[in-house]
Amino acid sequence: MEKDKHIGLRVDSDTHKKLKHLAEFEGRSINGEILYLIRQAIMQHEKEYGKIE
Repeated sequence: MEKDKHIGLRVDSDTHKKLKHLAEFEGRSINGEILYLIRQAIMQHEKEYGKIE
């Protein structure tokens, strides 16, 4: 089984504060919110340009 990948991410304080607010509002952890937003971006891209293999 493939292991989960790790991505280090640096964000400025203002972005972190707003991301934390979004995550708490949606009942997610910051990590969960980032994954959600990435998946939404991928879905939108695939909707416009076709499935990524």
